[in-house]
Amino acid sequence: MASFKTDFPPVRACIFDLDGLLLNTEDIITLCTNQLLEKYGRPPFVPSIRAQLMGIPDSINGEVFHRWARLPVPREDFARELSEQMRLQFPNCKPLPGAVQILSNLSRAHVAASGDRIELALASTSKSHTYERKTSQPEAKHLLAFIPPHRLVLGDDPRVREGRGKPAPDIYNVALQSLNTPPGLNDKPIMPNECLAFEDSVIGVEAARRAGMRVVWVPHQDVALEYQTRQREVLAGRTGLIEIGDEWQLGEIDDDWAECIPSLEQFNYEKYGIEVPT
Repeated sequence: MASFKTDFPPVRACIFDLDGLLLNTEDIITLCTNQLLEKYGRPPFVPSIRAQLMGIPDSINGEVFHRWARLPVPREDFARELSEQMRLQFPNCKPLPGAVQILSNLSRAHVAASGDRIELALASTSKSHTYERKTSQPEAKHLLAFIPPHRLVLGDDPRVREGRGKPAPDIYNVALQSLNTPPGLNDKPIMPNECLAFEDSVIGVEAARRAGMRVVWVPHQDVALEYQTRQREVLAGRTGLIEIGDEWQLGEIDDDWAECIPSLEQFNYEKYGIEVPT
């Protein structure tokens, strides 16, 4: 990417995805899927297929997976079995490396230029009942406790229109609304370009870019490998993985609104004008 610009406004809010970024749900989904693939005499997930499906809602029930898997059972039966496996395994979710530390740091941090506190929100496509399972263990509960409950925006939030999940910007727009609620909470409302979105999925990056936010992409190693030659397109939100139109919402290649880091542990607070008390 081009050198990082210095004329962005200071970051006043950070919005986080959940699955595969804060919690190890993607690894649990892979484990459950591989167990069923073995049951039906099929080989385990290959990284390239796994990478194409990460972050895509209901992807295991889609064409990409089933063309590759060639299962001897109807996809509806496989989906039902997988759903039950995940229901049993999701209570075992744990925070990913750096997740607790970054949320703990940001919950105490402030904007270096003004001294205002950094506000936090969640923008996850997980439905409420699934979210409760994923965060049922003490470690996961502790992690999400850093984000105020009214700023936990989930996939079944009534403010997110049906069929407008990521890569549409709606869930991030609602998260921004929660950051500015109630009216008058901030003397000056937080604007989209004052928000920094943290995402692991390609469509998640696109959703945040469409919402006019800056992005830190923290991909799973399989996703990073699959998209290594297209990273600039990912950061601009221009992979076209799911076509929804409204291209005016997308970024431009090398526009410096997004960056990729290998882990939340490598996040550079100073780069975004964020000061963490020592």
